[in-house]
Amino acid sequence: MAHSSLRIMNVVGARPNMMKMAPLMAEMARHPDIESILVHTGQHYDYTMSQVFFEQLRLPVPDYNLEAGSAAQHVQMAEIMRRFGDLVQSNRPHLVLVVGDVNSTLACALVAAQQGIPVAHVEAGLRSFDRTMPEEINRILTDAVSELLFTTEESGNANLTSEGVAAQKIHLVGNLMIDCLAGALGAVRQSQLRAELGLAPRTYAVLTLHRPSNVDDPKKLKATLDAVRALAERLPVLFPVHPRTRSRIAEAGIQGLRTWAGGPIVERAVWMMDPASYLDFLGIVDTAALVMTDSGGIQEETTWLGVPCLTYRNNTERPATVTMGSNQVVGADPQQLLRAACATVENRDARDSTATPRRPPLWDGAAAPRIVRILRETWQLHVQPRETSAGVP
Repeated sequence: MAHSSLRIMNVVGARPNMMKMAPLMAEMARHPDIESILVHTGQHYDYTMSQVFFEQLRLPVPDYNLEAGSAAQHVQMAEIMRRFGDLVQSNRPHLVLVVGDVNSTLACALVAAQQGIPVAHVEAGLRSFDRTMPEEINRILTDAVSELLFTTEESGNANLTSEGVAAQKIHLVGNLMIDCLAGALGAVRQSQLRAELGLAPRTYAVLTLHRPSNVDDPKKLKATLDAVRALAERLPVLFPVHPRTRSRIAEAGIQGLRTWAGGPIVERAVWMMDPASYLDFLGIVDTAALVMTDSGGIQEETTWLGVPCLTYRNNTERPATVTMGSNQVVGADPQQLLRAACATVENRDARDSTATPRRPPLWDGAAAPRIVRILRETWQLHVQPRETSAGVP
């Protein structure tokens, strides 16, 4: 390794990527034989969805920002591919590392594979088995072109094996999302937002919605928020609203939601809030009575924290959060969500907040060192024969 450094181009594009990349970039920085390059595609580009995460997670300033911006999926992916393709032509890395399942993940993986550059996929092998989800297509295709597949749970290994991926390509390493959370937990519990809201632990719920299947149909969205408003008669519901979801609420003319403008919350209602920063969002999740979500990453975070989570979908690509954690997949029916939420609230006092939550294997905050060790070992095996044959001692 003394004779050649490993040049890795690390890609982020959306908010979940940044949480996973932060501990990995920090670990890479500990090894002088790795030249780590950070590329931000610009898929998420506003402050609350992007820049604040670089600041709070101490991610380095990106070496390249492609500024692809928002557009229809096919347009956005085409623009990312065009810009990333130009970049790798002029600054060719030894490896492209992508994380998660967003458009940037697949777009950059395809470019690298077409250019003959090996791809490493972090969070590989997750499957919802629902191809109506854009993320599922992104996951399947990214795994198909990847040379190194880093999995977060045992289901990922089983899925990849059943798809014919060679065993030597698959590595169960744990969960970078948990590395990030474990490292930030002290700051999370000092969140200024949590203090400003003035809510005691387990006296409120948290809601997130962003998937097209839940927000694009005005009738479905209204029925969902009506069910959440019924829950809010029992306890306040904090609703950090994704920009896309906020637009859909306005277009549908949905009424009856309150807007939080600061200060303690004293009324039972659904309180719409701007998207929270990483630390602030986890601050309110950490002491919630329950979380209702259609997000993948939040299923993982609530599992590690031991907070009851209701996944508002018909499936999950993260089954370990159900079998090992506090997650319950409740389906996509609003009344079913309401029934499950009410039952969870009624049973909240039975939850032992001092007990250590059940967590999947290797969700121990040490995924990043495992990934970097495998990257270095793989590179050493790859480059050593070349150096020997070239007469390098």
